[in-house]
Amino acid sequence: MKVLSVNVGRPLAVPYTTQSEGLTGIDKRPAEGPVRVTAPGPKGVGGSGLTGDAVCDRRHHGGNDQAVYAYAREDLDEWERVLGRPLRDGEFGENLTTEGLDLSHAEIGERWRVGGEGGPLLEVTSGRIPCRTFQGHLGERGWVKRFSEAGLTGAYLRVLEEGTVRAGDAVEIVRRPGHGVTTTMEFRATTTQRELLPRLAPAGEALHTEVREKLARLRGAAPA
Repeated sequence: MKVLSVNVGRPLAVPYTTQSEGLTGIDKRPAEGPVRVTAPGPKGVGGSGLTGDAVCDRRHHGGNDQAVYAYAREDLDEWERVLGRPLRDGEFGENLTTEGLDLSHAEIGERWRVGGEGGPLLEVTSGRIPCRTFQGHLGERGWVKRFSEAGLTGAYLRVLEEGTVRAGDAVEIVRRPGHGVTTTMEFRATTTQRELLPRLAPAGEALHTEVREKLARLRGAAPA
């Protein structure tokens, strides 16, 4: 299990988004050399956890619960087959393109040590919900629906311990909670299958803050 590519994006003006004065950082490219990873701060204030990576729409993206986005090379390869076109590392706007990790079945609260001693400790928080900017970036009609139906969401992660990452770094899963609440289940429960929402409760504090708030409202209580 390893990081194939560490990807960062610069602000780019595009015609397919009306957010943030038409700027987006979704077009991520492999970085040269190591990249520092830190907790960026709460959503709305903090951007990306990777130094040099732009988050232009901080209302919907970035922040501690979405500090790092990982997507599996194996899932990119599957989309290459489905779409009939090549997809480079970073094409889906991911910060880490991984190899050997089944991100669709990664558990919320699963912790990764990247690069061994001195590398960051990351914790899985949620799957990725597609948006119109993602669809416009890929130029695929009906992409939001297709991506949602497939459920190959990748994983958002928070930074528990800062460090540096580089292409080729090993990824060690140092904790797997065992509750069975996966990124795909979390994605379904918060999008297309809301009846699954109560089943996310065992993931507890590891859940994305906004998902915890949804659970709290469902219970009629204040969020933790």
